[in-house]
Amino acid sequence: MAATKTYLTGIQTSGMPHLGNYYGAIQPALAAAESNDSLYFLADYHSLNSVKEPARLREDVRSVAATWLACGLDPERTVLYRQSSIPEVFELATVLSSVTAKGLMNRAHAYKAARDRNEAAGSSELDAGINMGLFNYPILMAADILVMETDVVPVGRDQAQHIEYTADIARAFNHLYGEHYSFPVPEGAYPADGDGEGSILPGVDGRKMSKSYDNHIPLFMPENKLKKLIRRIPTDSTPVEEPKDPDTSVPFQLLARFGQAEHVGGVRKRLEAGGMGWGELKNELFEVVNERFGAMRERYDSLVAPGSELDDILQAGAQRARRRAGATLAKVRRAVGID
Repeated sequence: MAATKTYLTGIQTSGMPHLGNYYGAIQPALAAAESNDSLYFLADYHSLNSVKEPARLREDVRSVAATWLACGLDPERTVLYRQSSIPEVFELATVLSSVTAKGLMNRAHAYKAARDRNEAAGSSELDAGINMGLFNYPILMAADILVMETDVVPVGRDQAQHIEYTADIARAFNHLYGEHYSFPVPEGAYPADGDGEGSILPGVDGRKMSKSYDNHIPLFMPENKLKKLIRRIPTDSTPVEEPKDPDTSVPFQLLARFGQAEHVGGVRKRLEAGGMGWGELKNELFEVVNERFGAMRERYDSLVAPGSELDDILQAGAQRARRRAGATLAKVRRAVGID
């Protein structure tokens, strides 16, 4: 029997996830958790690089945690915790910074992109507006991963460099201290080539659904607001009685991802034959999405309410995570000579 591997996923705390997050990240992550030793952490300290409003950060953390739980995360099977609840992460980040070359950080994509934006704007100070949190982000991420002795990190391909950096940092530590302790060198788990259609959902404007494009559909927005948002999805002026191409229609593409195959097939035939208008299609989409996420929405609302069991769930997860992190850090401290 193959040895069980430890999977770790960092969850951005940037407000309520949307349908694209559910389809491309939440759903496959929950499926993977069914058969692996899994840990999911809410990356609230990483959020400090961009979120400077304390009330918003607290709200975002609760919203994201409640979303994953409402979508089916089992906190008994999967360890769910706040990054900020694990002080061992930050002590390990200090140790890792002592074995990480500055040149490696200079080549990090996020840091280079920020400098490129300053250069494009004509700034003479290329580091203007760049804080050390952004610069040191790869080290803190490496600490998140290595403190749990992680084997596999499921991420999108745009995050591949972070996993490569973590592996490099682990190897640098192992080279110096491997006689006493070595980290497992983690690897990334990426979406399969050609799986883009399965993991990317179109937004209301046809581009990839994203908060940065403001074209997203929040998972648990109130029913009346959800209906209005779906009704506002742009469509062309083809008359009701004219045939239509379903595959060029955002509402149909969304329906195809969340509807039952038989239902979707029937809608396709009606659109292609003529006699079904875009308004009716949007109503069909609303009904499908509302039915799919209605019960989850009720669970989400109960979790984010004051006095719910959410804080107890996160506290219990933190206790389990700290036991693992503490065991790792004890080995690291002995290895480097700080007993």
